[in-house]
Amino acid sequence: MAKVPLNRTSQNVPYRWFLLALLVLAAPIRGQSYGAVHPEWTTPIAPFKIADNLYYVGSQDLASYLIVTPQGDILINSSLTSSPPLIANSITQLGFQLRDVKILLISHAHFDHDAGSAELLRLTHAKYMVMDADVPVVESGGRKDFAYPDDRYPPVKVDRILHDGDQVRLGGIVLTAHKTAGHTRGCTTWTMRAVLDGKPRDVVIVGSWNVNSGFRLVDQPGHPASYPGIAADYRHTFAVLKSLPCEIFLGAHGAYFNMLSKLDRAKSGAGDTVWIDPEGYRAAVAEREQAFENELKSQQGGSR
Repeated sequence: MAKVPLNRTSQNVPYRWFLLALLVLAAPIRGQSYGAVHPEWTTPIAPFKIADNLYYVGSQDLASYLIVTPQGDILINSSLTSSPPLIANSITQLGFQLRDVKILLISHAHFDHDAGSAELLRLTHAKYMVMDADVPVVESGGRKDFAYPDDRYPPVKVDRILHDGDQVRLGGIVLTAHKTAGHTRGCTTWTMRAVLDGKPRDVVIVGSWNVNSGFRLVDQPGHPASYPGIAADYRHTFAVLKSLPCEIFLGAHGAYFNMLSKLDRAKSGAGDTVWIDPEGYRAAVAEREQAFENELKSQQGGSR
């Protein structure tokens, strides 16, 4: 049974949002420098409750999360420049209001997770909080990204610079920012507690653990590592991820935690408990760590 919104009245999506969403979704999807276009990034999906006051408001794969509190809401990930209408529509469908978002966070500074921030901040006047090493990328609109400086989006001024272990608090909710760098210099994994099935649960929202094609993990003649210390950052990231207690496993992409298959199971009778997946979390971390080690070994062999 869905949680009743906190003293807020449900309203239909404003007509201007509906029209804008249609225009956005009908438009060609912007390409990017690290792989094929993904239609699932812009395909809507019905928003849903994960646990207590934690909701999914993203697309079929680009994950955005709404954390609802009595003092306003927290939104994680603005996604593409085209995503704000989809996110706003999802929030409204749940019976909440975009204007109640007081804090905007991101998983990391790549355009598929933070390019919509300028528009969402314009609409909400929320405070934008970003991990220290990703701030230059965000504030340059992607220009200072170590791998994809041509993937540009509207630059935004950050209101609060976060550091590893910092906490974001609002209305009794506490989110902890874990710096899990490598994929970006300031990639952030978020943890919090939320009630599901009558018990407080440890929630982990993985920022990213992927070594993208073209990332250089080691120095080679004429081709230095993508940034100094990137391999050490990845190793630290996997150590952090393995240390985190996790019951509810989420991530910056739905594919990280098999979201669509879990949704099918939930609709088939398994209910909200499908999101409780500590074994899946540990297995995914182990698989991604092995992929990193394999890529590192391959690149080290090529440097000799």
